[in-house]
Amino acid sequence: MSLFRTITDPFVDADALRRRRYGVIEMVDGRLVAIHLRPWPKIVSLIDVSLTGKRHHARRDGNRCLVYYNQPRACPNYLALVYVLSTRDCTLATFRGALGVLDDVARLKRTDAILCDAWNTRISDRLLKRGGWEAHKPSRWHRNFIRRFYGTFPDWSQAAGFADALTHREGARRV
Repeated sequence: MSLFRTITDPFVDADALRRRRYGVIEMVDGRLVAIHLRPWPKIVSLIDVSLTGKRHHARRDGNRCLVYYNQPRACPNYLALVYVLSTRDCTLATFRGALGVLDDVARLKRTDAILCDAWNTRISDRLLKRGGWEAHKPSRWHRNFIRRFYGTFPDWSQAAGFADALTHREGARRV
C-alpha cells in the first residue's frame, strides 16, 4: 500500500476509500477530478488560513475547490471536514458538489456524522443550515457544526455525490 494514492473512480476504489482515514476531494467545474488519499491528517494553522489560503484564493483562476477531511483515530465513527480551499472563481455548485462527495465518503465509511469548525465568518449559519448542518457545542471562539447521519444518509437524488460529480465519467478531467 502506497502512502499517497489518487482515486479517480470512487466506485471502483470504494475499498480504499473505506480503509484510508485522510483525504482531499478535488472538484473542478462541478466535477470530481480525484480523491487524493493522504497518510496523515491535515492540520490547519493560522499560516494556512491567513497566508496560504488567501493567496491561493486570490491568485488562482478557475472553478476549483479542495475539501480536506480526516477520520480521527479516537473517533472512528466520525469525519471531520477540516479545511476548504477554493479559487476566486469557485461556484457554489462546485463547493456543494464537493460536500456531496464528502457525504458519499461518509456513506461508504458508515460514519455517524461529519463535524466542522466554520472559522470563516463569511460562511453564514443560514447557509450551513440549508446544507443540513446544525450548531454543535457552542463556544466563544469556535463555530462548531455537525451533519448527522446515524445510518440515514441523504437520498442520491437530493445530494450531488459520486454519481453527479462523475457525470460522464469518461469525460471527467483526470489529474
